[in-house]
Amino acid sequence: MNQAIRHYHDLADLLDYPDEGFSDKIKLTQQFLSKSYPHASVELEPFASYMTSVGLLDQQELFIRSFDVQSLTTLDVGYVIFGDDYKRGELLVNLNREHKAVQNDCGNELADYLPNVLRLLPKIHDDSFLLEFVEKILVPALQSMIRAFAKEEVVKKEAFFIKKYKTIIDRPTDQYCVYQHALKALYITLKSDFNFHVAEAPEKQSDFLRNISTEIILED
Repeated sequence: MNQAIRHYHDLADLLDYPDEGFSDKIKLTQQFLSKSYPHASVELEPFASYMTSVGLLDQQELFIRSFDVQSLTTLDVGYVIFGDDYKRGELLVNLNREHKAVQNDCGNELADYLPNVLRLLPKIHDDSFLLEFVEKILVPALQSMIRAFAKEEVVKKEAFFIKKYKTIIDRPTDQYCVYQHALKALYITLKSDFNFHVAEAPEKQSDFLRNISTEIILED
């Protein structure tokens, strides 16, 4: 394992479904970032402050409402970029091969699930492949995930959910977008470690985002 970027294994924990000890993981990661990546630590603070102030059920509920039921985005990197396009299938095949080669356990999630991808990074031995993957795949996906929490995007999604389901699940309005801070902290850390060129996400939208846009146009 590349010890210089071992911390991505810990950052992955922040974006996984919360379990017992989640608050402790947040505190430890925040302490690490404050020493090694102070700008990322500042960005993470709203997420860390809220999540460590509530219980496990509230943590899990916010995760589900952010990434699962009536979600703002998905944590599946390939789906964010390619939707159901065959290119996502190719990415999954290649990632599955990489995970198996280094015995990176993906659990019940797919190979492109963001926490699985983050835990893979320190185990990739080919530096040129690692940088290319971060710059061409991971960063554009992360940018899209972060943008999904923008106010205008939230309004679009809520209009879509109201039309489709006739209602939306109540959300903690003051902390609804708190996961954006965790994603931004990850972005800042990646930028510091890999010094990548800031890339724009591909023009192709995921099927999820495209369907929302289409529904809104038809509704108008």
